[in-house]
Amino acid sequence: MHTKSLLLALFIALKFALQYLAIAPEYEVHRDEYLHLDQARHLAWGYLSVPPFTSWVSYLILLLGNGVFWVKFFPALFGALTIFVVWKTIESLGGDLFALALGATAMICSVFVRINTLYQPNSVDYLCWTFVYYAFVRYVQTEKPRWLYWAGIVFALGFLNKYNIVFLALGLVPALLMTPSRKIFTKPALYLALGLALVMISPNLYWQYSHDFPVLQHMRELSEDQLVNVSRADFFMDQILFFSGAVWVWLAALLAFWVYPPFRPYRFSFFAFLISMALFVYLRAKGYYSIGLYPILLAFGAVYFEFLLNKGWRVYLRPIVLAFPVVLFSGLAMVVLPMRSPAEIEADPAQYKSLGLLRWEDGKDHSLPQDFADMQGWRELAQKVDKVYAGLADKQGTLVFCDNYGQAGAINFYTNQGIQAVSMNADYINWINLDQPIHNIILVKESEDDDPNREAERPAFVRVETMGEIKNPFAREKGAKIYLLEGAKVPIAPILQEEIEKRKRGED
Repeated sequence: MHTKSLLLALFIALKFALQYLAIAPEYEVHRDEYLHLDQARHLAWGYLSVPPFTSWVSYLILLLGNGVFWVKFFPALFGALTIFVVWKTIESLGGDLFALALGATAMICSVFVRINTLYQPNSVDYLCWTFVYYAFVRYVQTEKPRWLYWAGIVFALGFLNKYNIVFLALGLVPALLMTPSRKIFTKPALYLALGLALVMISPNLYWQYSHDFPVLQHMRELSEDQLVNVSRADFFMDQILFFSGAVWVWLAALLAFWVYPPFRPYRFSFFAFLISMALFVYLRAKGYYSIGLYPILLAFGAVYFEFLLNKGWRVYLRPIVLAFPVVLFSGLAMVVLPMRSPAEIEADPAQYKSLGLLRWEDGKDHSLPQDFADMQGWRELAQKVDKVYAGLADKQGTLVFCDNYGQAGAINFYTNQGIQAVSMNADYINWINLDQPIHNIILVKESEDDDPNREAERPAFVRVETMGEIKNPFAREKGAKIYLLEGAKVPIAPILQEEIEKRKRGED
């Protein structure tokens, strides 16, 4: 096997191994992952929270048995493909073994280890960002139209995966206009590529139109409930933490566009980075929205460092430079990855607190990072709901109704009773089946509940009883209660239908 191919294979194997080793056994599937997995049972051209691409992968996971191994396999695969694209970018820029090894090491020793443990649209999002930039680099090098077509196809897939990729276009288009690369706008192939992309995304655009553009409502909710708590200082701190072992690599790339003549044709990448980053900062975006900007910079930076360390005594610095990402990132890995149990984190929270990792979307500090807390308590919830459900004589007429999508998705993932829990939160509001009479409701409520005695429901049911709650002290859902509302005295379906319509109109 060719040396480069063998080295790439080793990096890919290491990538997959790390993704499975980066999660301690105390952690379960993440809140968001349950929702994405449930979309496999409700295939459509769009959802309230995300476009359809993730549901297609979820359907494949479902066909493979819906096991945790496959839930973790696909984000690891997308992460490995991102490394492969960075590798090919380095090769196209003339990088040799050192640059290839540095680029791959910088990618592995980064936030991508965490991103690629989670079955979320982010892994595909960053892969698509990286490939689109790579395609434009290849077009500048070859002027072959096929690279524009590939850019259009991958941009469309990225759009069908997560709308965040629009920020790539908002940065790339003006960046191309600001450089000699603007001549690309005189090429018919560019517009054919744009037309191809538009055709590919049109089913999702029609879905958005026919459902009154729920993405706009989703963005408003993000702005009001989450982004309002995002600090710009924290955003910039995140950019350092994401590639803590290789900040100097992407910073060197930004410099190289101006001081290294072979990179002059690619200065559009410099301006695209600045413009997209400025938009993220202005809109108070979450720090991780920008991660797709960095892989291409790591490729340029790796090639530039190979040039800097190519002669004389500087050649002997190469092993040290390769070790930097490993050494620097390893110091943070145990903190930024869920490799320590919740009890260990609670006993020694200093590092987490100093890095702002204990601060949740509510702007307050908690005992675990929010992402880690979102991986706790779900199996306990599903087991307790299963027990209540198993004790009912009338299972056909029983609805499992939850406060949020995490609860519903976790119950559906772990249940042994064939339950299909629903909620009025996220996409579950469109999946509630009201075609058959509802006699009983197993109700799952969050801990912040303004009616813990269920006074509102008591007149409508023969029996209302508290059946359990989540006890896991580290779970974000700690204190969530399970109620049994048994023996409906009035028709329940019309009441729920009216509430669904109110929610869809934005009336709480």
